[in-house]
Amino acid sequence: MTILITGSRGKVGSTLLTLLHEAGAAVRAASGSPEKLSLPTDVDTVKCALDDPATFPAALDSVTSVFLYAEASQIDAFLDEAGAAGVEHIVLLSSSSVLDPDAAGNPIAASHLAAEQALAASPIETTVLQPGAFASNALQWPWALKSTGAIDLPYPGSYGDPIHERDIAEAALAVLTRPPLRGATYHLTGPESLTFTQQIAIIERASGRPIPFNTVTRGAWKESMTEYMPSAFADALLDYWASTDGAPAPLTRSVEELTGHPARAFVEWAKENADAFRA
Repeated sequence: MTILITGSRGKVGSTLLTLLHEAGAAVRAASGSPEKLSLPTDVDTVKCALDDPATFPAALDSVTSVFLYAEASQIDAFLDEAGAAGVEHIVLLSSSSVLDPDAAGNPIAASHLAAEQALAASPIETTVLQPGAFASNALQWPWALKSTGAIDLPYPGSYGDPIHERDIAEAALAVLTRPPLRGATYHLTGPESLTFTQQIAIIERASGRPIPFNTVTRGAWKESMTEYMPSAFADALLDYWASTDGAPAPLTRSVEELTGHPARAFVEWAKENADAFRA
């Protein structure tokens, strides 16, 4: 009964792997660069790049369950190999962006949606996790603070539902280890709907330092992101922030229902990561 964890270098994957290992589950850590993993000596590691089907057979050998990141480029090949290996259950880390009515036309949501659709057509039992904005998205801000002294925000009043990555990992732990929870789709959110300015204020209190920000135009922000993301992705983010400007994000209790405890507040994440903003 081996559980394959793809993306084991990521925050969610690495936390989930630790939780499963502590619970005594047989886990296999998969990564495109397994040599960079830092794991207990009794945890099996394997190379698995989700865009490289040649890495799938070894990764899936003798595996019964998979925690899968939503990489759509080779999803059909992955599912074919998973079926041949006898995989019984896949937990997909998707995104709440697929809930957008125009998800298929949104470059951020489209890959998650394609992965969900492929799994829905597969005979393998699937559980889908659809988290909202990761709290760790705020870790992009220290780079701006170091380089320019301030954060540029085109929509400071845009609301989000920041979720702590440990809550996502614990939700995945629940659906991987409690069979009655399998086969459903869970929309995961943090416990609060917060604007960017409210998140910044929480980080200021946690770090004990001011976090300056500038309200900038869409065009200026997009131009500043040219080196870091494709134009279509930048437009998708801008459109999303515009649609949530002044509009609180809908919240769910899925984290509490799966884990038995309320979702962690953004202030808890801010305290844990305050040093990143003090540097």
